[in-house]
Amino acid sequence: MSADTVDSTTIVELSYQASGTANGAPAVVLLGSLGSDRSMWAPQVAALAGDHEVVTVDLRGHGESPAPPGDYTVAGLAADVLALLDGLGHDAVHLVGLSLGGAVAQHVAAYTPSRVRTLTLLCTAAKFGSPQSWLDRAATVRAEGTTAIADAVVDRWFTAGLAERDPGLIAHSRAMVTATPDDGYAACCTALAHWDGRPDLARITAPTLVIAGAQDPATTPGDMRSLADGIANSVLHVLDPAAHLASVEQAGPVSSLITAHLAGKGERTAAFEQGMRVRRAVLGDAHVDRAVAGTTAFTEPFQDFITRTAWGDIWSRPGLDRHARRLLTLAVLTAVGNTHELDIHIRAALRAGVDPDELAEVFLHTAVYAGVPNSNLAFGLGKAAIAEGVGSRPADDTAAGPTDEEPQRP
Repeated sequence: MSADTVDSTTIVELSYQASGTANGAPAVVLLGSLGSDRSMWAPQVAALAGDHEVVTVDLRGHGESPAPPGDYTVAGLAADVLALLDGLGHDAVHLVGLSLGGAVAQHVAAYTPSRVRTLTLLCTAAKFGSPQSWLDRAATVRAEGTTAIADAVVDRWFTAGLAERDPGLIAHSRAMVTATPDDGYAACCTALAHWDGRPDLARITAPTLVIAGAQDPATTPGDMRSLADGIANSVLHVLDPAAHLASVEQAGPVSSLITAHLAGKGERTAAFEQGMRVRRAVLGDAHVDRAVAGTTAFTEPFQDFITRTAWGDIWSRPGLDRHARRLLTLAVLTAVGNTHELDIHIRAALRAGVDPDELAEVFLHTAVYAGVPNSNLAFGLGKAAIAEGVGSRPADDTAAGPTDEEPQRP
């Protein structure tokens, strides 16, 4: 259990706004970033309110919610949110959190899993940097106010390109930070300083969507990958360009990803889980990690399809062992001249320990039945992979080949 799971602070009655249609479906609850108010979710409210009741929340010490004196904890912030849900009569909700809101959402999902139908984590982490950096920031805000840190905060929220194109957004965002009560902001810094949710990730059972900003300096794609790795039923998307407030910079893609996730399209079926295990075993973690990280709203249906159907069904059938399927796949790809996929599978076979002489026999055999030109191509790809040392390095070698959506390499 995390050190901050017990919080003695009196529950704070949070300010919120409910929008959209209460149609009997679970509500969508949005928890924002440190230094923000609930208006940061305006793009997502517009996208989701047509089909859902959407509840945007000002966390303790933010926006129109009270900022009681003293230090806060993530557990205390989570208790405030649960009390709000109780007051609204919501037993279980779709919970969305960004940055500080993501930490609160993780705590709710880990310790009260029955309250969370789905979880969406944006630009957040299971642990936020070093405790001292947060304590130093809290001291600065208590001494000089949020005005002293507003510019630095907003610089991390958006990429330089967006900041240059939209100075009005930057001015609005800076005003939002400076409007945050000094005591509330500082107390939330203290909450993050003392919070470490890494031991609790395995407790999260809700289907989880993890969204990272490729240029986020505060919670990097690596931080987000750690979240996705620690949460069993999760999928990771990296948006580019996007910094810390990806929900604003990439408002359309974020809203689309959340909408699909709420509809259940992001849930992992048994076939998907089985397919992902086989896919990693055959192609290697490095290749699959790059394919998953490069998934977009446009390519997600294809990633789901190949994982469930090709890997979870066909490659998982008991009629042929995995080695036989490797050789059969190489022969078929050689026969049809599919250079891109053939290169992937040649490299995967070599990394898995298949002897180059066995590959040569497959290509020779295929030449008789499918033609010399196609086998010549296969020998050329194999020769190049062997010359690069593929198969002589660990299986997670980063030169494993392109992702499933990348064009053919020269």
